[in-house]
Amino acid sequence: MNYDVIVVGSGPGGYVAAIRASQLGLKTAVVERESLGGICLNWGCIPTKALLKSANVFEYINHANDYGITVNDSKPDFDAIVKRSRSVADGMSNGIQFLMKKNKIDVLNGEGKLKSGKKVDVTDDKGKTTEYSASHIIIATGARSRQLPNLPQDGKKIIGYREALILKNIPKKMVVVGSGAIGVEFAYFYNAMGSEVTVVEYMPNIVPVEDADVSKELAKNFKKKGIKVMTNSSVESVDTKGSGCKVKVKTKKGEETLDCDVVLSAVGIEANIENIGLEATGIAADKGRILVDDYYKTNIPGYYAIGDCVPGPALAHVASAEGIICVEKIAGMDVEPLDYGNIPGCTYCSPEVASVGMTEKAAKDAGYDVKIGKFPFSASGKASAAGHKEGFVKLVFDAKYGELLGGHMIGSNVTEMIAEIVAIRKLETTGHEIIKTVHPHPTLSEAVMEAAAAAYDEVIHL
Repeated sequence: MNYDVIVVGSGPGGYVAAIRASQLGLKTAVVERESLGGICLNWGCIPTKALLKSANVFEYINHANDYGITVNDSKPDFDAIVKRSRSVADGMSNGIQFLMKKNKIDVLNGEGKLKSGKKVDVTDDKGKTTEYSASHIIIATGARSRQLPNLPQDGKKIIGYREALILKNIPKKMVVVGSGAIGVEFAYFYNAMGSEVTVVEYMPNIVPVEDADVSKELAKNFKKKGIKVMTNSSVESVDTKGSGCKVKVKTKKGEETLDCDVVLSAVGIEANIENIGLEATGIAADKGRILVDDYYKTNIPGYYAIGDCVPGPALAHVASAEGIICVEKIAGMDVEPLDYGNIPGCTYCSPEVASVGMTEKAAKDAGYDVKIGKFPFSASGKASAAGHKEGFVKLVFDAKYGELLGGHMIGSNVTEMIAEIVAIRKLETTGHEIIKTVHPHPTLSEAVMEAAAAAYDEVIHL
């Protein structure tokens, strides 16, 4: 069976690459061992957001009196919440199946293994192996929850994100290790469901990749919700012998033992590059990731890699962009390398967090003379009307040329607002041009214009 392109893995990198290849007239196949859509659609982005929406609704109900509405005896039906999440994921995966048929892409169900000579063996669930060949093979095998020696996941008491999506019961007490996007999203969700949640973070701030002001604001909001935040702390061991867990945490003040029912390990991910044939083909990897050039070629001609299995941000939208660039280059189109300095990051806890570009500290460390503009949602009419006054928009400008170096947001629906900042940076728009761009009133997006005005001492509503 010969193809122009075979994609190994059907996550947001793989299936997008396959569709673009088919659009460009290339005979294409996708190899998938589980469900179409990969981790993102089935066990990551999409089902997590469905859970978080249930948490949002439950929070609204619990604060209905704030909006002049009386609601009595509300409680979460946890089984129904999880079932809804799985249903949403299943629907999205079925949608990918439709897209494969629509674009005449062959789906090869089974475990893929690379071979030299631009070939892939696919072993189905009955053990039958079939060899396929292609002019171009794209590796898009994704990643999984990272395992630490002192946090051995057993799937019951010490779990990863996958198990966190389908717990049978709401734990009374949960310890979340790691405060990146996965950690804080689940911390918010289980806190909203009624769990007593403690977040343990090794770094000085939670969501440590974010601007320091955003990290502090999120920590403040988490504490208001009753989520305990322990920074500059590390989990040394977990004793699971009894009915629950005893978590030994090393802090600046000494050791502390936390009792809980479940420990969620959210300490990052590791790429799925073992046993996929890298050694047989001679494809080079370093530090657990496949090495590629600007257009995702590996060191072996005819083999490419995209997404979480290559260096760079492990984000669905990055994998999709990489897949399109890779395929368009294969097709001979004139394409630009991806600008990794202008990739938005979104975290869907409450309040939401969104950012792109340099933090204030990173800009100063890079030698920029900066102008900082900050506008709090407490001064926004729309935020006040909506009952979500927490958070702010913070913009970092180069004082010399007015270039927007970075945008950082925390608040309600800011994940829907960050794309404006990405476009502004892509178009090299200056601070004064943002100020003169009329934003609709009343909207949360006005805060972008007001933050730009604040940087230049022209802010109206502060």
